[in-house]
Amino acid sequence: MILVVDSGSTKTDWIAVNSKGETLFSTQTLGLNPQVLSSAILKERIINNFDLYQNRNEVTHLYFYGAGCGVDSPQKRIRRVFDEIFINSKIVIKEDTYAAVYAAADMGEKSIVCILGTGSNCTYFDGKEIEQRVTSLGYILMDEASGNFYGKQLIRSYYFKTMSEDLAKEFEQEYDLTPDTIKENIYRRENPNTYLATFSRFLIKHKKNEVFQGIISKGLERFINHQILQFENAKDIPIHFIGSISFYLKEEIEKALALKGLTMGRIVQRPIDELVNYHKNLIETET
Repeated sequence: MILVVDSGSTKTDWIAVNSKGETLFSTQTLGLNPQVLSSAILKERIINNFDLYQNRNEVTHLYFYGAGCGVDSPQKRIRRVFDEIFINSKIVIKEDTYAAVYAAADMGEKSIVCILGTGSNCTYFDGKEIEQRVTSLGYILMDEASGNFYGKQLIRSYYFKTMSEDLAKEFEQEYDLTPDTIKENIYRRENPNTYLATFSRFLIKHKKNEVFQGIISKGLERFINHQILQFENAKDIPIHFIGSISFYLKEEIEKALALKGLTMGRIVQRPIDELVNYHKNLIETET
């Protein structure tokens, strides 16, 4: 049994296939970002899933693509967890940018592939290999234009009173905005980046609002300047996007790219299906 896994900070998609590439089951767990979760929590989230626990000894190959796996320490943390659970499996762990490339890019074609979900990232694909120039330092220092980035901007807009009064009242009705609750979730609880990203739904819902348009465009401008334009040929190749934020802000992204002379490529909301197809093709090639 082969397990293909696409993991963000919010959720993780799992699909199991056999040696013929036939789907055996698909399931979902909470996010498994080893940069913000302990080994105990990572293990708990996996073994509490019936499908995964029931089939753990049948897994021969596990391909895990995850947020937070671009640095050695967290990658080793989640590998130890997998080694304890999937004891008969060969385990391959790569950062989520590889999943984004395999899901959105055409093999042999140069492109830039961006992730805009709970977090954000960007990579260059030369048609064969991936080039990562900026190492992500996570939600506090980076992640421009991501769900958690926009969540922070919304909370700031509410507290600095730049949000209109009617939207502020609606915001209060949808979320607990008391200082104690916000600080507890950001500074004391697990997954602060995921918590912040929950607020981005409100931004998307009211994305035509003038203040929110400004927040969206500034975030995208920062992402384009810091991430996409680091590649010298960015204006000559398509730029693909993966993730929920890019899916719901497609028009805004296309406009922001056009202002910089950049070309929009594909937008893939849920990369797991294309990722599984990539591995099915590998199975066919090997057989």
